[in-house]
Amino acid sequence: MRHLEADVLVVGAGAAGMYAAIEAARQGAGRVLLLDRSLIGRGGATVMAQMTVAAAVGPEGTDHWRHHMADTLAAGRGLCDPALAALLCEIGAECILEMERWKVGWARDAEGGFAQVQAPGHDRPRCVYVDFLSTGPAVSRTLRTQLQRVGASIRRVGEVVVSDLVLQGGRVTGAVALDIASGRPLTIGAAATIIATGGLTRLYARNSASANMSGDGYALALRAGAPLIDMEFVQFFPIGHLAPRLIGMDPIMWDPFRYKLGGRLLNGEMEEFLHRWGEGEAERYVVTRDLATYAITKEVEAGRGSPAGGAYLSFAHVPETRLREAFGPVIDRLAANGIDLTRDAIEVSPIAHYHMGGIRVDTAMRTGVPGLLAAGEAVGGANGANRLSGNAITEALAFGRIAGAEAARQAAAGAPCFDAAAAAPGLALLEAEGERMNTAAMVARLQRIMAADVGPFRTASGLGRAAAELAVLRDELGTAPPGQPGQPHDLLRLDWLDLRQMLLVAEAVVNAATARTESRGAHQREDYPGQSPAWERSLVVDLPAGEVRPRFVT
Repeated sequence: MRHLEADVLVVGAGAAGMYAAIEAARQGAGRVLLLDRSLIGRGGATVMAQMTVAAAVGPEGTDHWRHHMADTLAAGRGLCDPALAALLCEIGAECILEMERWKVGWARDAEGGFAQVQAPGHDRPRCVYVDFLSTGPAVSRTLRTQLQRVGASIRRVGEVVVSDLVLQGGRVTGAVALDIASGRPLTIGAAATIIATGGLTRLYARNSASANMSGDGYALALRAGAPLIDMEFVQFFPIGHLAPRLIGMDPIMWDPFRYKLGGRLLNGEMEEFLHRWGEGEAERYVVTRDLATYAITKEVEAGRGSPAGGAYLSFAHVPETRLREAFGPVIDRLAANGIDLTRDAIEVSPIAHYHMGGIRVDTAMRTGVPGLLAAGEAVGGANGANRLSGNAITEALAFGRIAGAEAARQAAAGAPCFDAAAAAPGLALLEAEGERMNTAAMVARLQRIMAADVGPFRTASGLGRAAAELAVLRDELGTAPPGQPGQPHDLLRLDWLDLRQMLLVAEAVVNAATARTESRGAHQREDYPGQSPAWERSLVVDLPAGEVRPRFVT
C-alpha cells in the first residue's frame, strides 16, 4: 500500500482538472497531485470534443459576456444559477484569451480576429474553434504543455481510480484509490480536493463520451455529504451517427456540418419534419438540442423513422466545392468509410452527450463540505435544464480555474493532518474478496435499464420500473468486489467499483426525474407534457442514512 501527500488533490485530468491543477500551482500550491483513471489529458470528454467553444471574444462592440449569459439562461429554461452562469461566460472568455496566449491555435478570420460561427441557441456568431474536428484535442494538448511548463509542483499520476473520499470531523482530507496497474490500494492526504471527473454518460450504452464517464465524481461527493443538483437533466445530442458504419470518427461530428452547411433533417419518407414539432426548418441549424431530440424521437415513434431507427441527415443539396471548402480532408475520410455526402444521406439518432446536473457549488466552487470542491461537468447548476451549445469546454476552463485558485487558498490556510484510521473503511472495501460475477454484463444491464426508461422521454410507470430494476441490480452487486485483491488490471473488480458508483448516480437521476412532474429542457415527462411555472426551481439530492432523497432548493 502506498500513501501520497498533497496540498491540492485534483481527481480527473480533462480540461477542468488540468486547468485547476495549473491554477492551483500558479496561486502558490507547492504540491499539486493530478490523478486520472486514464493517461493524463487523454481521457474524459475534452479530448474527444470536435466542435466549437462559446465565448464572447469578438471585436469590441460586437459581443459581450452578458449577451452570452442571456443565451445561456434562455437555454436553461429558468433553472440556471445566474451567478454560476455569469462566471461561465465572463471567466470563460478570459480563459479562451489565455488559451490563445498559450498558442492553442484558434482559427482566424480574414481581419485577423477570432473566426466565430453561430451555433444553435446563440443570438450571434460567438463560437471559436481550432478546426471543426480537432478543437478538443488541441485544447487538451495545450493544457498538457502548460502542465509541463509549470514544472515540479504538479505531480501527475494516471491509471488510478478514486473509490472513496476520506472524512475527518466532517472535512474531506484526501481519498482512497485503486492503482489499476498494480491492483493495490492507495491513500492520499490533501488539504483541498477538487472533483473534476466529468459527467455520467456511461450510464447509457449509446453515448458520445469516453468509457470513464461513469458519474463517479457525483457518487464520491454524495457519499461525502455534498448535495447534487439538477440530476434529472441529461442532454441527448440529437444527431449522433447511427448508420452506415463509421470507423475512426466521432459519432457527434455532424453538428458543425449541420449548422455551417445547412444540412436537412429528413424522416424515413425523405420529408423535413421539424416544423411538425414546434420549430421551422431554416438554412442554418438553429433548433436547440432538446427540441431536435424530441422531433426525431417522435418521428420514429410515428413509424416515419429511417431504416436503422433514426432520421436522415442530408447534404445532397450542397455543392461538392462548398463541402470541400468547409471541411476539406474530412470529406476524404468520409469517402474512406464509403460515405459520399453529395449523394448519400446518413442516419442519425439521439445519443447521451452531457449532463447539466452535478455537484452543487457556490461561486468559489466549494461544495459545502469543507475541503471539497468541484469543477467542469462535475458541477451542476450553471446550465439549468438544457446546456447551450458550445458551453462545455468554456465551463471546464472557467470552473477549473476558479476551483484551482480556491483550493490553493484553502491549502495555504492549512488543514488537519491525514489520519490513516479515517481511511480504514475505504481500504477495507478495496481489500475485500467477494463472489465472482459477470460485472461487464451487469454494466450492460444498467445501461439497458437507463436507455429504456430514463432516456429523453420518461413516464411515472417507466421510472418506477427503472427504480425497481436498479434495486435488484444493487442487491446482486453485493458489498464486496469479486475476486482476489492485488491483481494488476483486474477489470472484473474495476467494473464492480464503477457499478457501485453508477448505481448510486442512476438512482439519483431516477428519483429526481420521478419528483419533477413537468417537462422542461432535457427532462421530458410524457405523462406531464407541459412546462409548469410552479417547477421553475431546482431539485437537490442528498443521501441521508444511505437513502437517495430529492428536495427543493432552499
